[in-house]
Amino acid sequence: MGKPTPGAIDCDIHPALPGTDALLPYLDDYWREHVLMRGLQRDNYNARAFPPNAPINARPDWRPAKGFPGSDLSTLQTQALDAFQTRYAICNVLHGAPAIFSEDLSAAFCRAINDWVKAEWLDRDPRLRASIVVPMHSPELAAQEVERCAADPRFVQVLVWEMTEIPLGRRMYWPLWRAAERLDLPVGIHAGSSFRHPPTNLGWPSYYLEDYVSWSTGFTGVLNSLISEGVFVEFPRLKVVLMESGVTWLPAWMWRANKTWRAVRAEVPWLDKSPAEYAREHVRLTIQPFDAPPKAEQLLRIIEEIDCEDMLLFSTDYPHWHFDGDNALPDGLPDALIRKILVDNPLKTYSRLQA
Repeated sequence: MGKPTPGAIDCDIHPALPGTDALLPYLDDYWREHVLMRGLQRDNYNARAFPPNAPINARPDWRPAKGFPGSDLSTLQTQALDAFQTRYAICNVLHGAPAIFSEDLSAAFCRAINDWVKAEWLDRDPRLRASIVVPMHSPELAAQEVERCAADPRFVQVLVWEMTEIPLGRRMYWPLWRAAERLDLPVGIHAGSSFRHPPTNLGWPSYYLEDYVSWSTGFTGVLNSLISEGVFVEFPRLKVVLMESGVTWLPAWMWRANKTWRAVRAEVPWLDKSPAEYAREHVRLTIQPFDAPPKAEQLLRIIEEIDCEDMLLFSTDYPHWHFDGDNALPDGLPDALIRKILVDNPLKTYSRLQA
């Protein structure tokens, strides 16, 4: 693994909400009274897809003495921004609010999280940008929240979970994708689940190992759905960013999706290109974790099979534990590709960073 050069754009870091009570100042009067009346401020709605005590969810040297990893701004500045001499870093708050069954309560929490990240993080460091957390049970309310937050150019992306109640390509979600495209906001699809369904094809697993490893198959399902349902045909300017998905599964998916599409393409006549071509045009992936092979020549073969140097975006995935020290880049990447991964590809993907 190698160290990124100064000025890189980190496309995936994770500030952590210290507790639900931190949202009270950012709720309107009705919802603040409602939360206090029900005692919801005492509960922790952190995403169960990332149990805080799981070792890979924070590097040992990135765990604070108290509180959740990523919950302290000064520590994040030292460990994630200063250490890598980052130009910009995109904050992705992983929280259970989007999965709350009550659409209104979910929307209230999502609004509060977005206002919290704006006041407590974006206003305090000019290097930080953020993704918009949205209530996924109501694409209409989600689109409204995107409209509201998009007025602040420091919000550069819409954030959703990988495994939701129904596949992300279904028309139920199209109001959200329509708003994202119109406002030129990529949709960041992050590893994890709302746990409406088992995270594996075989049912509910027993161990976190099974859960976490299965996420790459979840991402293949995401791509199958978005492409087959015609999302990129309906929204030709939409970009999606797969975050914490890994990378090395992609060539095998491209081969299998193309092969099957050629046999059943009459079923999806709106697709005038192969699935791999749609992916190369519309899909980007953050590089932590890369799941890199042990030899540099094997890595170059994977890059060759992906056949698109625009698809990879730099990330540290702070504070998750995918590498030690400052070795955030896989060994063996060509210098020209490193420059694209660190700076050029993020700038092309996130047009608001160019401003």
